[in-house]
Amino acid sequence: MAVGSSFPFRAAALAAPQSSAGTVPAASANPEFLTTEEAGAFLRLSPRTLEKQRVLGGGPRFRKFGARVVYAATDLRAWADGRAYGMTSDPGYVQRDSVR
Repeated sequence: MAVGSSFPFRAAALAAPQSSAGTVPAASANPEFLTTEEAGAFLRLSPRTLEKQRVLGGGPRFRKFGARVVYAATDLRAWADGRAYGMTSDPGYVQRDSVR
């Protein structure tokens, strides 16, 4: 048996264009809604920090779909942009958003 000839149908199947009719669209590289774990990775925060902020306040806006919590990527970006400072003496830098 020659190398590469044991599964000739596999190469043809990989090269053949796939029809998208009736299939679920693949998740995009930049999804609109993120899970708590994905949002934490996006913001470089632990998922537990986001969970605490949901209870105590001060975190990004979130949505509940049944028992599932998701974050819109635009809300995460807006929340992060609202915490941008040029120097430590900027107004609002010293204020804390949540209580311990």
